[in-house]
Amino acid sequence: MPIRWTAILILALAGAWLAGCAAPEQLERRSGYAVDHSWVAPSHNSRVRHLVMHYTDIDEAESLAVLTGPHVSAHYVLPLPPRDHRGMPLVYQLVDENRRAWHAGASTWRGRTNINDTSIGIEIVNLGPDRPYAEVERLLEQNPEASVDIQWAPYPEAQIEALIALSRDIIERHGIHPTDVVAHSDISPTRKIDPGPRFPWRELYEAGIGVWPEDDAVASWQARFEAQPPALSVLQEALRGWGYPLKETGELDRETRAVLRAFQMRFRPSDYRGTPDAETAAILWALLERYRPAALEGLDQPLQTS
Repeated sequence: MPIRWTAILILALAGAWLAGCAAPEQLERRSGYAVDHSWVAPSHNSRVRHLVMHYTDIDEAESLAVLTGPHVSAHYVLPLPPRDHRGMPLVYQLVDENRRAWHAGASTWRGRTNINDTSIGIEIVNLGPDRPYAEVERLLEQNPEASVDIQWAPYPEAQIEALIALSRDIIERHGIHPTDVVAHSDISPTRKIDPGPRFPWRELYEAGIGVWPEDDAVASWQARFEAQPPALSVLQEALRGWGYPLKETGELDRETRAVLRAFQMRFRPSDYRGTPDAETAAILWALLERYRPAALEGLDQPLQTS
């Protein structure tokens, strides 16, 4: 065979061999081995299922010191006062979204525990109530039938604008369902009260983040429940159907009050004493009707009897 054709054949065989190997940019050297990235499976999705909202209860400097320390962390922190960079809201990212931050603690939502495993946590620098958490809990526990005067720090509009931009981006990239955008108090109602009753959940809903009941549905259910409210065990079942970790005891125990407070702080912040009433039940049933209709099955009876 002429030398010229031999050379061509050798080059062709070499090309065929190289075609079966990964291109240099598809190979990654690691400690003691190499990884070939030339095969990519389409069957996968994000591990993230929840977006959890918190307030820090301390100022920005303390918040960053605590959240970059050895015990707790969050993926993002929204500064106070709010600021921007070249006309865009500025946020701090402390943990990569692919990593598990330590922000939720002991937590449950819709039967799933250890929400740190499946969530992204956003900490909003906000001073919270005008007294320590333990005193807030004591006042609410000891005065369930009376109005308790607790002052809560506001969330500046610029801070909420940053939160909306950040949350929309996270939700879209990870495909988070609206019902899985939650408060820390939703997933840990007996331990936490953040982000508190001044957090603008309805404003976030109107911006496409989270959930909210339809007003007409609330009015319809409220008229029904004012005539005959649901039994406490049924209310507990409905709260559990919405996502809260709650047993059906038929008693207004500490856990039930804590869950009711968390629910009211989010959807009826004008009164969050943790007592059951027709309006709270109406909001809950309207939410179930809109977002989790299957959970309504069997909740019509028994109603409360005199």
